[in-house]
Amino acid sequence: MKYDQNFFEQVWEVVRQVPHGRVTTYGAIAKALGSAQSARMVGWAMNAAHVLADVPAHRVVNRQGLLTGKMHFTPPDAMQRRLEAEGIKVKNDKVVKFEQFFWDPQKELVIEL
Repeated sequence: MKYDQNFFEQVWEVVRQVPHGRVTTYGAIAKALGSAQSARMVGWAMNAAHVLADVPAHRVVNRQGLLTGKMHFTPPDAMQRRLEAEGIKVKNDKVVKFEQFFWDPQKELVIEL
């Protein structure tokens, strides 16, 4: 699969801005980057981010608050443990009170891409 490295870099820069104790979604990141139909590509970027220690990938969930990326963590429950360490409760692989913890990069982004 060919991908745009620049897009991946932009995704990672957005994810670096997600505050401690908050989560965002693949789709919200795609919209913030002006590419609303690219949520799946954001997922590919997050999968590739596992080698980047400064990208808090555990803060990116699906639009329903599900930990769909957990299989890319070692062990798979590491994503949940990291979120819980930040005060975010997870039950059945889903962020409890998701709307309360949701960070919308379109509204709150503090970087220039």
